[in-house]
Amino acid sequence: QVQLVESGGGLVQAGDSLTLSCVASGRPFAGYAMGWFRQAPGKEREFVTAISWDPLQTYYADSVKGRFTISRHNVKNTVYLQMNSLKPDDTAVYYCATSPKFTAVATLYDYWGQGTQVTVSS
Repeated sequence: QVQLVESGGGLVQAGDSLTLSCVASGRPFAGYAMGWFRQAPGKEREFVTAISWDPLQTYYADSVKGRFTISRHNVKNTVYLQMNSLKPDDTAVYYCATSPKFTAVATLYDYWGQGTQVTVSS
């Protein structure tokens, strides 16, 4: 059974940095793309960033481009999300997910973590 476990969320101030981690188990990590999504209260889940399995390709939502960096360590079965210059609008539950395809489309991700809360105060 595939499991994704996120960690690293918390309460920070605007302008601070935070790094999220997601450890995967249950199938070969290196063969799948990984993505991060987020959901703020009262809003739909939205794409944040994705990384291909190799990891030669990355893709970012415009709202986080230049501030967030996705990376992965295929030996440690872990994907990371480095978040810099955080804003109150970044407040959300952050989810990692895995997909056979490198994509920003949530419905193409077949396994999801339970989420980790990130709160950015002004």
